Amino acid sequence: MHELAITQSIVEAVAERFGGARVYGVRMEIGKLSGVVPDAVRFCFELVTEGTTVAGARLDIDEPAGRAHCRDCGGEFELDTPILLCRCGSADVDVLAGGELRILSVEVA
Repeated sequence: MHELAITQSIVEAVAERFGGARVYGVRMEIGKLSGVVPDAVRFCFELVTEGTTVAGARLDIDEPAGRAHCRDCGGEFELDTPILLCRCGSADVDVLAGGELRILSVEVA
């Protein structure tokens, strides 16, 4: 479960950035094509924040859909899975969005 390592890194980055300040909330963006399971991050968040300044903080996760552009037909389309196929049948696509994995904001005391 790579989500545990990812969540540990997020909590460490937040705790380091805000020092000893009490963290009340963290807002993240995890794209549908990122390969990261938001529910697993939510589960791990509670575990890895224990004993830190982030303990008890609220975790909000935005999950933007993937978007791609087909080089063959020129169409732009949404993706909810990492299967990169256009409706025209082509796999020759550019991913435009959906791979995001970032901290958007942190609420501190």
